[in-house]
This record gives sequence, C-alpha cells and structure tokens, in this order.
Amino acid sequence: MDGPEGSTGQPGPADRSHRSSVSSVGARAADVLVYLADDSMVPLAVENLPSLSAHELHRAIREVLQLPDIALDAFALWLVSPLLEVQLKPKHQPYKLGRQWQELLLRFTDAPDDDVAMDEPSLQFRRNVFFPKRRELQIHDKEVLRLLYEEAKGNVLAARYPCDVEDCEALGALVCRVQLGPYQPGQPTACTLREKLDSFLPAHLCKRSHGLFAAFRGRGAKAGTGEQGLLNAYRRVQEVASSDGEREASLSPHYRAYLLKCHELPFYGCAFFHGEIDKPAQGFLHRGGRKPVSVAISLDGVHVIDCREKHVLLGLRFQELSWDHTSPEEEESVLWLEFDGDNEGTPVNKLLKIYSKQAELMSSLIEYCIELSQAAEPAASQEAGPTSASGSSPPPHQRPQLRRQGSVVCSRIQHLSTIDYVEEGETIKRVKPKRTTSFFSRQLSLGQGSYTVVQAADSLEQG
Repeated sequence: MDGPEGSTGQPGPADRSHRSSVSSVGARAADVLVYLADDSMVPLAVENLPSLSAHELHRAIREVLQLPDIALDAFALWLVSPLLEVQLKPKHQPYKLGRQWQELLLRFTDAPDDDVAMDEPSLQFRRNVFFPKRRELQIHDKEVLRLLYEEAKGNVLAARYPCDVEDCEALGALVCRVQLGPYQPGQPTACTLREKLDSFLPAHLCKRSHGLFAAFRGRGAKAGTGEQGLLNAYRRVQEVASSDGEREASLSPHYRAYLLKCHELPFYGCAFFHGEIDKPAQGFLHRGGRKPVSVAISLDGVHVIDCREKHVLLGLRFQELSWDHTSPEEEESVLWLEFDGDNEGTPVNKLLKIYSKQAELMSSLIEYCIELSQAAEPAASQEAGPTSASGSSPPPHQRPQLRRQGSVVCSRIQHLSTIDYVEEGETIKRVKPKRTTSFFSRQLSLGQGSYTVVQAADSLEQG
C-alpha cells in the first residue's frame, strides 16, 4: 500500500466479501474470481498466483471480456470488503495484499477486532479513479459503456452519489429503458413500477407507507410522487434508431446518456473515504458530538457528504482549498481542509476538521490528483484549439453544474462546525474558537485559483 494510487476508501454498494476471490489454490495454479459491476463473475485460471501482478490480471480480464485498449485506463482492479476498499496499482500483487488484509484494516479502519478477523476482500474490476471524464466521453465500445453504466447505477441506487429527486427520476427512467425496453403507453403503470421501485430509485426515495398512515391512504390512493415522477420521465426518454432493429444494439446511447447525466454530479468517479466531523454546538449546554461523513476525492476536487441526510456539506475545487493531515503519532488522525468563507458578514478563512484513520491516504490522494490535473493542463489547452481573433484563448470547457435552490449537491456551510480566523495587518486573529497556530502551505499553485492564502506572521495574536 505505498503511494496515492493505492486509493483506499469507504466500501461501495457492491460489496461481496462473503465469497473469496480465490476459489482454489494448488501447487502452481489457482482459480481467481473477479467481480464486475453488474455482480457477475469472471473466473480466471492463472499460474503462480502469489507473484501475479494486478497488471497481468487486468490484461487477462480484458482478453476474456474482449475489451478494447481504452479499458486499460478506464478500469482498475480493486480489493473490496464491507470495511475497506483499495484501488490497486499495476505493480501490486493482489494475492499478497489479500494476505495482509487484516493489517490494512487495523491501520485504516476503526472496525472491531471480531469484524477484522472475519472480513475477507473480493477482487473487483471497477472504474479507475484517475480516468478523466473527458476521456470517458470518447468511448464507443458497448461493453465498456455498459460496465461504466452498471457501476454508476449502483452508486446512485446506494445513494453514494446524492442526487436531487428530479435527477434520480431522470436516471431511473434510463434504467427503465434499459431493463424494460422502449416505453409503451399503459405499460408499465405507476402502480407496477412501485413493486420494484428500488431497482430504479435510491432506497430513501422508495419508502412505502406502513401502519396507520397506510390505512388512511386507502386502496384507491394515488401512486406516490416517486413512481409517478419516474413514469413521467420514462415517457420522455428519447429513442435512437438502430440499423438492425435489435433491442440490445440500441442500448449504448442510453448507457451514454446515463453517464453524461452522472457527469453533472461533481463527485462522479470519486474515491470515497469514511470520516467524522464535529456537529455545530446546539442548545443551552452547547452539545455537539460528531456526525459520519463520506469524503469524495477525484480529479475535480473534494466533497464532504452527509451520510445520513444524503446531501453535500462542502464541495471544493483544488483551487479553493489548502489542506494537511495529522497522523495518529501526533494526535488523533485528522484531515484538515482550509477554505474561504464569511462569519456574520466578515470574510474569514474557515478550517474544517475531518476525523479519519484514512486521513493520510486522503491527503496523498489530493496531492496526486493535483499533480495529474496540472500535468493534463497543457494537453487540454492544445485540445481547445487556436486562439480567437481577439488574441485571447477560448475559455476552458466548463462541466455543467446543478444550480437548483437547495440542491443536494450544493454546499451547506451553515451545517459545519469550523474554526474561523481573519488576517488583520500582520497578525492572524481567531474569530472563534481560539487556536494557537496558523496553517498550511500545501495547496494548488494556479494563478486562476480563487483561494486566498493566509500568510502567517512572525507573532500571532493569542487573544
């Protein structure tokens, strides 16, 4: 587990640790089961498994599935269990990492000893965290699109990708199209969709009425807004003409449409990590406590997601933050995020403290994503084409953002407990609560960044 490419994080929706990925081990040969995003398995008979690299296994999977060369970059091998997930580097040896799994759990999770002893990872073929979305747009192979679609669908249904209701319905409608075929008037109805609604919408949007409230609804009550909205969106799915008229041949445009819709979500393609943050003090006794969060990190930035409420608490591009981490040897393992904000109308720098045993991994991944983003900038500039007649370069492509009022993808700074401070002349003044040190030099060095670094003075105000 050396280096940031071995991304470790929070388990995803398709955890299969109840089955080992190594089904039999002999003197020289072994049968390895690699799981795909659609829950199917690819059995591989391999020689000398203990010394086999992830790159060699990756190549064997591509040959079995007959995937094009783009799959080498689009997918990676992961070790996944309910407690931990790790994206493997090409040089990693999956068998040896699997043998070290309990050590990884003890180092990067707070799982009880009994759970650690029973946990076993499965080997999965999943999207590579470092595969840019702009390259995903260039994919035309149906099987590659299908695998990416299945993984994105699983993340949406598990609410790992929080979505507004309108977007859940639009995405669910495309799943209806893939699974049920073209929409036919009267088939299905909202009532028939209700029976398997959790196949199309996240579980928290599929809550059915029970008990007294269900009795008040009665048998003649109208279908819930979830299934009715899903049915309306299903009607609006556009069909694409197929040359041979086969149903399967027409699915690629719907896979692509699903992925394009997911590209609007700022955390699509992220690696996810588990952590906790302080709750804002409430009540007369100023009781706070901590709340569980997911930290989503990708080439685009960092998002902190409320696990219970299914919405974003904080979203930052790398140009908008500084960061650092403290290790367990110093104190509790913490990832620190510093960003601009305001306190009662006064511009301040805000500091968010994320408690997590994976803080070191998150910090390394942020640093590596920034390095990749900076390395990709010259290529992106060349793709943008020549300068305009006015002599200025055309603006870079902007990913569409969801700007609805109250959207689940918008930051909720007011729900965060942060340390706020301001710069006054040559000193740093803490707004509240007080702290004794200033912060970080680690940040993305881009002229167009909107984040203003707080420069530490020789003497800081202690007041």
